[in-house]
Amino acid sequence: MTCKVPRTLRSGKGIATREFRPHVFRMKQSDIFRDNADNCLQLAERAEGKPAYRRYSRMADAWTALATEQDWLDGEIPPVTIHIPQKQDR
Repeated sequence: MTCKVPRTLRSGKGIATREFRPHVFRMKQSDIFRDNADNCLQLAERAEGKPAYRRYSRMADAWTALATEQDWLDGEIPPVTIHIPQKQDR
């Protein structure tokens, strides 16, 4: 993917090239969800009281479930594993 550089930057002494390709790596959406789950677990560890601990733990479980679902939507894990029994010769 290329980005267009404004004309004012193109005419300078090698300030910028005609096209700019940033070397930015995007995180997968499922990785972002897992980071959120980790944050919730850290909050649960520091929670004062059982209700807050349970709330953050449930949030971590929900973020983890979303990450798994996103991996499935992205085609990284199969939707369902089907076991087909093999016929045995007699």
